[in-house]
Parts: sequence; structure tokens; C-alpha cells
Amino acid sequence: MKTTSILFAAVAATGLGFAAPAMAQDYVAKIGHLESTQQSRHIHLEKVAELVKERTEGAVEFQIFPQGQLGNQRQMNEGVQLGTMEATVAPAAFLGGFNPLVSILDIPYLIPEDAEAAAALRDGPFGQALLDSFSDKGLVAIELWPNGKKQFTSNKPLDSISDFAGQKFRVMDSSILIEQFNALGASAIALPFGELYTSLQTGVVDGEENPLDTIRAMKFYEVQKYLVVSDHGAMEDVVLFNPMFWESLPDDYKTIITDAFAEVIPEMTAHKAAAVEASLEAIKEAGTNVRVADEAERAAFREQMFGPASEAYVAKTGEAGQKLLDIYMEETAQ
Repeated sequence: MKTTSILFAAVAATGLGFAAPAMAQDYVAKIGHLESTQQSRHIHLEKVAELVKERTEGAVEFQIFPQGQLGNQRQMNEGVQLGTMEATVAPAAFLGGFNPLVSILDIPYLIPEDAEAAAALRDGPFGQALLDSFSDKGLVAIELWPNGKKQFTSNKPLDSISDFAGQKFRVMDSSILIEQFNALGASAIALPFGELYTSLQTGVVDGEENPLDTIRAMKFYEVQKYLVVSDHGAMEDVVLFNPMFWESLPDDYKTIITDAFAEVIPEMTAHKAAAVEASLEAIKEAGTNVRVADEAERAAFREQMFGPASEAYVAKTGEAGQKLLDIYMEETAQ
């Protein structure tokens, strides 16, 4: 029979020393995230996938699933823990429930504005300690990815720091962010993101904080009169892998993957900066009063907010949080 002939030929070939062809991919990783296909995170995940496929000669394939196709961020985090998916690139702000230590990134002006200094912090002892803090959470964290900075908006003037006093700002449910606004004499109200536009429109809150491209995409500028470019809050992503999948990889593949995620950061940062600049111009054209805080004002913001927010972080995370904050303080002092 034909089947028998094929089987005999395969056996004969093996006997003559010919190896059967390998599968096209030895390792396939489903990677989920929340952003659209036009945004920086997705575009550069695709670039990482290309680099990894090329450098492993096709042995590792990343399949990228954008826009929450594999679930919301909590579901994706749990999926990576359980192994129903291999990886996710998650905003640090969505990870505090899994790993409270990562909430250190909520502290205002934690990440230096200088790109080289910020990169050195991510790549140094502080960044490594933060990544290592995921190891007992059923997750392997391999990289921090910058994803922009937050700005302040309000329906009331924000001509100086003193103008924040008495205003109400929406925040994510974070004691650190609440203390950030308390330090300015403002009050903070934790509200779901989906309720923010209406809350700004109806005056439930006066203002909010978000990156410029989010402010543009969600049309918050339609219901906000004033915007201050303060760059006070870092939006960092964490690249997370399932431990069993990660440990199944040969060491050289792990290095290739880690290096690829790090390699695209400058290009990704430039892409994000262009999107932010375009968003700022669109917000200005819509008639919003835009003011860019200078270096002295940003230093004054940091002086008022950093201490109280840090204290709230340590109160939340205890000795482990204090240790991570000490590593940060030692490294930035140098």
C-alpha cells in the first residue's frame, strides 16, 4: 500500500543516517496585551517577534494578541501564571494586586527625565530587584518597557502648584496616588476609568492625570479646560513570562529574547514621543489651555509629592518595600 511504502522509505532514510526534518517552530508563545495595533507597545512587540524569530532561526515564534483579545489585564496575568498563555506585556499600574512592590512606580518623579539616566535605573540594581520581585508570584519578569508619562488636566486653572489646593482629581485605586494629590492640597477620588469622561463632564471631579495620547484618544480634552505638561508619573510596562515556558527555553534563546526586548526600547521611546507630540498639538488645536511646567516647577512638584507618596508605598509594602526604595535612593544618589 502507498502508506506502507512511505513508512518504509522514511525508515530506510533514517537507517541511512538522514534526520527527519525539524518542526518549523520548537517554541510558540502567545503574548497578549491591551493596546491597539497602531500603538507603540504592539508595533514594537511585532519587532521583537521578528528579531527573535530571525535570531533563533525560526525556532521561537511569538504570536501577538492585541486589544485584550485574550482577556482583560487581570485575566491575562492569571493566564500567564496558569500557563494558558505564555506571556503578557502589562502596565505596571495593573499589577499592584499581583505584586504590591511594583506600585513603587506610582511614586511621582521616580523615573528620571533624562533618557540615559532612566535606562540606567531600569538596567541597574533597582530595575533588577523590581523584576525579581515577581519570582514568587508565579511570573518571570524579564524587562521594564517605558510607555510614556502622565500629565495633569482640570476644569479649573492650573497656573501654579498652589492652584491644585481644593480641587478634586480622579485617580486609580492607589493609596500612593491619593497621597500624591493630598500633598498638593487636592483631594483624590478613585473612580473606574470607564466613568472618567462623564465624571469630568458633570463635575464629580475637576481633573485627572493621564498620558497625552490617552487624553486625546479618550477625548478628555473635550471636558477639560486646562492641561499642564508635568511628566510627573511614569507609565512603565512589565514583560512577564510563564515560568514553565521560560525554563523550557535553552539559555541562548532566553538571552536572545531578553536582548530583543531591550534593543527596541530607544525606537519605541521615539515612536511614543512622536505620538505624544501629535496628541499635544491636537489638544491645543481643540482650544485647551496648555502649559508646560519648567524644570524649576517640576522640581517643586517632586519636592512636595515624592516624600508623602513614598511613605504611603512603604506603609503598603512594609520591609520589602522599604528595601526596594532604599536600593532606588542609593542608586539615584550615585
